[in-house]
Amino acid sequence: MRWAGAATGLTVNALVSFSPESDVDLLYGFPVFGLCVMGGVFAADAIARPSPGRLRVAEVVPRRIRDQLPRFLTAVLATQAGVLLVLLIVAATTGSADADGRSGRALSVACPEGTQLLSPWPGPHYAWPALGGLALGTVACALLLRRVTARCGSDDQRRTNVRAAVGAWGVLVTAPLFAVSLTMGVVVLSLSCAGGMKDVALWGLAVTALTSALTACHCLGVLLLPQAYIKGRP
Repeated sequence: MRWAGAATGLTVNALVSFSPESDVDLLYGFPVFGLCVMGGVFAADAIARPSPGRLRVAEVVPRRIRDQLPRFLTAVLATQAGVLLVLLIVAATTGSADADGRSGRALSVACPEGTQLLSPWPGPHYAWPALGGLALGTVACALLLRRVTARCGSDDQRRTNVRAAVGAWGVLVTAPLFAVSLTMGVVVLSLSCAGGMKDVALWGLAVTALTSALTACHCLGVLLLPQAYIKGRP
């Protein structure tokens, strides 16, 4: 089911990203992809049935979700989620109406040669799908982590399922971050003015896009092959 969720996400992402509708593009496709991936992990956990095994008597020790999480990856993803929120807030506060008068879809910059109107810009129109997907995915991930942590089973099974859930949430964070930073970078690159601030913004957005892309690939690996990362748990 995890593989099915990722495959469905890629298919839906392609359909959404290359839709003939002008309002639907990459900024919608990546949040949809992340939600499909998280849905696949949630469905896989709901379908799975742990083997009862032999009855054993052991000391009852309360399990905590934070003890099961891969600490370094979780910290990296939390940081990137914060960066995504900051970029969306900046884009929302600087967004303007595009050439067709639709609000929040372009960036208007006053240059000596005249006013530049550049789009698409991830303003409020495009920010809500990313924020909505992130909120839904975070709630689903939290519920899944709580369920997995409380469930009986071996520690290896528990860590495998926890890593798969974190990997899915990581895709849900990094995929929209890549789309937003790449879109903003293309717009900033098209500016004919802004001087040194343009270079700083370009470098920052380029590093963000590259980092989020690499992290997304790693999270896909953790999601699809969580067993391979058990031995490398920090």
